[in-house]
Amino acid sequence: MQVPEGFSVSVYAADVENARQMAQAPDGTVFVGSRKAGQVWALRDSDGDGKADQRWQIADSLTLPSGVAYRNGTLYVAAVSRILAWPAILDHLAAPPAPQVRYADFPTDTHHGWKYLDFLPNGELIVPVGAPCNICDPALPYASIQALDLSTGSLRTLALGVRNSVGFALRPGNNELWFTDNGRDWLGDSHPADELNRLVKAGDHFGYPYIHGGDTPDPEFGKGKSPADYRKPALLIPAHHAPLGMTFYTGNQFPAAYRGDIFIAEHGSWNRSERAGYRVTRVRLSPDGEVTDYQPFVSGWLHESLLGGKYWGRPADVMVSADGSLLISDDSANAIYRVRWQGTK
Repeated sequence: MQVPEGFSVSVYAADVENARQMAQAPDGTVFVGSRKAGQVWALRDSDGDGKADQRWQIADSLTLPSGVAYRNGTLYVAAVSRILAWPAILDHLAAPPAPQVRYADFPTDTHHGWKYLDFLPNGELIVPVGAPCNICDPALPYASIQALDLSTGSLRTLALGVRNSVGFALRPGNNELWFTDNGRDWLGDSHPADELNRLVKAGDHFGYPYIHGGDTPDPEFGKGKSPADYRKPALLIPAHHAPLGMTFYTGNQFPAAYRGDIFIAEHGSWNRSERAGYRVTRVRLSPDGEVTDYQPFVSGWLHESLLGGKYWGRPADVMVSADGSLLISDDSANAIYRVRWQGTK
């Protein structure tokens, strides 16, 4: 794996089947969801050597439990149509009870049905609902990002026209929601672009299924639609790179120049004639939130020199650990990596 000079990569945890989204408790326990494995795990580095030496299985046989979040002692897991909760989970790691069902009315479609989770400062749970297709024009709540009030069960629409977001984060300082979105398939190797988006106001429409990448009308649904009527992406990511989890760097372990930057796990293409993506990228922003730079940060999962490109892993999520290192989940190599600065600041 290649990282900028001064950084190192190590394995935080191996044999974590299909590791996807991560969340961390204040005591350092890392929770990990999966998509295909149907499992949720808790991991802990109890001796501080940068490797998880304790693990507990929280759940098994769930349907696509990709999204996890932790708040006020409770672990939340998204399993397609349901939001599950384990209160006081740190007290029950060795023998987790059956989860509470906190919400069960999201669509049951498994096509783009796996989810990513986080909380707004007011306690609402952010839940994306992907389009149940490659390209179609479904009614709400499909192709949107919703805010769920767990106390009342009511939904509030944050963003419209979002095909399949599996990664988002709140920008430190102003709590703006930034999110990745995967563009539609079968318009060629280079079109349309994937997206990094910035939610300016609740109810913004980001174009799907009418406009892709901010300026490309869909051949089926774009007739009569104007790109000017939709919120443009903050950044165009090359087509089929499949950006998933993202985070703002809020730690102090990296040099100061990295603070506030975005890291994105680009999962990699599955339907491109030459594979692309399979990396973690760094996005730099100006003080007013304009993208000023976009470059690879961790690469090496893809062997481009081999015919057609061969990969040995696929980054799925990124998370700033409590010690300031960056954790990266890999749902293909079943691992979590730790990126750490070891140079001179």
